[in-house]
Amino acid sequence: MASHPTPDPAPLPHIQQGPAAWKGTDWTASDEWIERLDDADILEVEAAMRSFLGRGGEVAERLGRITAADFPLPRLAKRLGALRRELRHGRGFALIRRLPVERYSMVERAVMFMGLGAHLGRARSQTALGHVLGHVCDMGLSSNDPHVRLYQTRERQTFHTDSCDIVGLLCLQEARKGGDSLLVSALTLFNELRRARPALAARLLSPMAHDRRGEVPAGQLPFFMIPVLSWHANEITVFYQRQYVDSAQRFETAPRLQPADVEALDAFDRLAEDPRLHLRMRLAPGDIQFVHNHVLLHDRTAFDDHPEPERRRLLLRLWLAAPGARELPPAVGARYGSLTVGDRGGIVVPGMQHTVPLYSPAP
Repeated sequence: MASHPTPDPAPLPHIQQGPAAWKGTDWTASDEWIERLDDADILEVEAAMRSFLGRGGEVAERLGRITAADFPLPRLAKRLGALRRELRHGRGFALIRRLPVERYSMVERAVMFMGLGAHLGRARSQTALGHVLGHVCDMGLSSNDPHVRLYQTRERQTFHTDSCDIVGLLCLQEARKGGDSLLVSALTLFNELRRARPALAARLLSPMAHDRRGEVPAGQLPFFMIPVLSWHANEITVFYQRQYVDSAQRFETAPRLQPADVEALDAFDRLAEDPRLHLRMRLAPGDIQFVHNHVLLHDRTAFDDHPEPERRRLLLRLWLAAPGARELPPAVGARYGSLTVGDRGGIVVPGMQHTVPLYSPAP
């Protein structure tokens, strides 16, 4: 087993201020984070979808390259631009309510979701298979398998980030029970930990090993080293998935978690679980959630599904590289590859080609 010296903790940043340093209780009596579509908005989205489908050619191939120009929204584009600025510079999340998904085929839903997403950023691959459109559903798998990612199960995900600037989810079907969405501000978690246990906050600024779960780029190790919290360009950036930090310890060459690391991670998790700090919401069919991945963590509770296959919980997912996004710390390049704004993030492995799966895999 490899032995690695524990790096000296980085200097602690100051307490974080600003609209992204919120608590869940700040939103208890507010719905300003909900952007509602009216009939005219929906007609515009439908028209853009039908125009895209009517241009001929293989739909999935063209969808993989879709841009805002391919999906013109004269009425909605300005509001989507404001939403992108809110994600980057404001509270860090928004919900669009609601697209009447029951009217459309799966192909039409995918075109509308990816078309709306193209106004926020460029779609990135979410898997080693090159999927730029994800299908989030229970595949009957278990996270005990180190090659399984948690979104493929019905298990609790726990608070985490994804490998992109913005993550988007379109709900198509709700679970019978559970499957709620939770968000928490990493800036608030840092502030709380800094005030109560500054030594533990400092531990989170040191790199820790994260498991790639079998999705290994050419020439790379099966794990990567990134701090949970990075202080760079006068901003805190979060990168976290506790299960993947723990499972990285299966690799002999991965630096060992020290007792103080585990204590810091446990404290971070406990704060995220505090109902005063996180925001809980339930996505209904047609709701679209967008989250700024560098300042917020997201979670999904465990769920029980309907017995009928056509009623089982299903969401479509986008990972987006956004124009005008923040500068990222160099350490994040171990996961993102390129750090170029607008062209970074996602999962890239040898021989991968971007694809758009239009139908969900059967469990």
